Amino acid sequence: MTTRLDRTYVEESRREKRARLEALGIPPFAYRYQRTHLAAEALALYRDTMGEDGPTVAVAGRLVALRSQGKTAFGHVEDPSGRIQVYFRQDQLGPGFELVKLLDLDDHLGVTGILFRTKRGEVTVRARELQLLAKSLRPLPRGKTQLTEAGQVTYGGLQAPELRYRQRYADLAVHPEVRQVFVARARLIRFIRHFLDQREFLEVETPILQPLYGGASARPFTTHHHALDLPLYLRIADELYLKRLIVGGFERVYEIGHDFRNEGMDRSHNPEFTMLELYQAYADYGDMMLLMEELIPGVVGEVTGGGLQVTLRDSAIDFTPPWPRVDFVEGILAHSGVHLLTATDRQMRERLAAAGRPQEELEQLSGARLMDEMARVFLEPRLVQPTFLVDFPRALSPLAKAHRSKPGLTERFELFVNGKELVNAFSELNDPDDQRARFEDQAGQRAAGDEEAQPYDTDYIRAMAYGMPATGGLGLGVDRLVMLVTGQQSIRDVILFPALRPEEGQGS
Repeated sequence: MTTRLDRTYVEESRREKRARLEALGIPPFAYRYQRTHLAAEALALYRDTMGEDGPTVAVAGRLVALRSQGKTAFGHVEDPSGRIQVYFRQDQLGPGFELVKLLDLDDHLGVTGILFRTKRGEVTVRARELQLLAKSLRPLPRGKTQLTEAGQVTYGGLQAPELRYRQRYADLAVHPEVRQVFVARARLIRFIRHFLDQREFLEVETPILQPLYGGASARPFTTHHHALDLPLYLRIADELYLKRLIVGGFERVYEIGHDFRNEGMDRSHNPEFTMLELYQAYADYGDMMLLMEELIPGVVGEVTGGGLQVTLRDSAIDFTPPWPRVDFVEGILAHSGVHLLTATDRQMRERLAAAGRPQEELEQLSGARLMDEMARVFLEPRLVQPTFLVDFPRALSPLAKAHRSKPGLTERFELFVNGKELVNAFSELNDPDDQRARFEDQAGQRAAGDEEAQPYDTDYIRAMAYGMPATGGLGLGVDRLVMLVTGQQSIRDVILFPALRPEEGQGS
């Protein structure tokens, strides 16, 4: 709770102005305002042939600049389309000019007036009516202003990343370029939906609270349902429910939703994240590759305006298909000298230790997790351009179909871009007896201490026993795709409110 002692001089001054406004009978927080034009629309409306008698417009937005000159004042009002100058004259506003004297930067205003061009050449609204829509009682941390090459004004007062994430509302308010990242995110998701809807995929919703989690190797968040006295889990993946729908007769399904994994956080991981999962009957992982080579370039073109190249800090990424395929086992062999299908755990640990991985951490890994670490160290960082990493060992893929021609492997791929996994896809396992055996193997790994091993799902086995057709399926990390196409370096830059520790003094 904020007290007077917590407020700055500026905040106290603004509250004093609020009191003066109320004494004048001016409400500091309006109910609504009828805007006729956005700033960009008003600017486009004016023609020089109109002279001093342009059209009447009503604009609304945040006051981002104010220059008082006695009985006149100039300001700039900013809305989602940009900013427009407004001109206040005491002889035109009359008693309403008292409001101008009590304005502060960041107040929300509604201004009705006539468009004209000033002597300095700027299209401006000559105010005839002024309404205060919301009084700002706390100044935004704008800092110094800078003009970009594109003519946009940026501010230097809110740069610390954690403060930006924690006060995203302030970050958005002072950084138009940050708002554009999230506009691009919305366009990207809209494009994905349209793309899949056109191909007769059905968008569905599956449970977020689940009595049994599965579909990925991860530790879940756990909660408790008091009425049922039942432990529940936030889903770590949508997969098993979506494949139940394939059994039920929906041949093409997808879901764009939030998944939750109780694991570490870094530049590419947030405990709550957005995934696209889709499943298509009578298809395999080859069909999923072709689908991604069509969908992802389409997304990139939509966000960039047509180009298929994206420039990141360290490299330029070209999404032009087709993309190369790299065999998982052969790729690791080429860069480490270790053949995963014949190597022992000791041999993998020794090779990883020689590459600099701490021995004490390696002792905690075995089997599939060592294989995964081999890929992470020796292969994944090399996959900068879009590349399909294909044909994973069976131990790494409990839900993928056995490879039809390569013993010990599965029909699985991961799409890597800029050294990070973007898509994970399978020819889905549809033999209930094989799936039962793999769940049992996962149960053994779990009993041996692997907290991320998948639990045995009896109902899913029952569903498969009714007959599940050959199916291709995949999961695509939406947040990571947004990072790539907008050039952001951290997943927190593309999630509006990323996970953070509570502020000191704010409770848990």
